[in-house]
Amino acid sequence: MSDKKKKKKPTMQNITINIPECYDKNIQKLIAMKIVPSRSEAIRTALREFLHNEYKNLKLLGYFDE
Repeated sequence: MSDKKKKKKPTMQNITINIPECYDKNIQKLIAMKIVPSRSEAIRTALREFLHNEYKNLKLLGYFDE
């Protein structure tokens, strides 16, 4: 595979968040069940899905031109 076709990993930003303890307990259950490998990945997945859904909602409301 040529270098041009290789995907570059996105740059990660380190952030600190506070979440309710029950969220963390549930994330730990997902890790124990091997559904997600880590807290970070669980939070990235949740954020990605949230942003994707909100983008769709904003598009429906006419915030973006097609």
